[in-house]
Amino acid sequence: MPHILSGAIIAAGRGERLRPATAGLPKPLVELDGKALLLRQIELMQRIGLKSVYVIVNTETAGLLQQRGIAIPAGVELVVADTPTSMESILTLGTRIPPGWFLLTTVDAIVTESEFRRFAAQARSLIAASAGAEPFDGALGVVKWRGDARPLFVDSAADGLITRLGDEQGERVTAGLYFFTTRIFAYADEARALGLNALRRFLAFLLGKKMRFAAIELTVAVDVDEAADLEQARALITGRRENGASG
Repeated sequence: MPHILSGAIIAAGRGERLRPATAGLPKPLVELDGKALLLRQIELMQRIGLKSVYVIVNTETAGLLQQRGIAIPAGVELVVADTPTSMESILTLGTRIPPGWFLLTTVDAIVTESEFRRFAAQARSLIAASAGAEPFDGALGVVKWRGDARPLFVDSAADGLITRLGDEQGERVTAGLYFFTTRIFAYADEARALGLNALRRFLAFLLGKKMRFAAIELTVAVDVDEAADLEQARALITGRRENGASG
């Protein structure tokens, strides 16, 4: 069974669509049930046993963390960089994450702790079971599409192997929760040379390079982009909502 060596969190975006509802506060510091989104994601990773967690934030968020006296837990390496795209954010983290496997989430991908634990356990099991001639290189959490804006659609085969990632509409979308081998970073220079400008483009590129990813179905996930999403996320983690999903 593969050992999760690290956790990683992408939190370097500005979250412009959410700012009108948060008095201009950057998304990582927006509170959900009394806790900043960034701290919530870190705690989830540490609760499943990840000893090393790598987090990327921009200079605005880093400054506010210091200004407000918000302590980052021990075992977390905070990488401060004003990366222009989500792809650059993950590639920057890739220079810090040691070789092996890592669990990745975006700061605004909200799932319950039980779903988070289940995803990590299932990803490890799937990858261990596939060890051999055609092993999986990672796994992506997916949910049923509920009409949210700008989703990344996912198609997969009967064995869970992802066969397509793209903008063309389908039934399921990515949920912002991933499990990868650090071998994905071997393609960093090629992806940059192609001018790819988002994490979603990088993932589709990796699929084109014949990397093998499994789809793991999640029950509910909320991608916090706007005020309404924040309310749905609050309802989800406080147990007021059991059905529905946003990828």
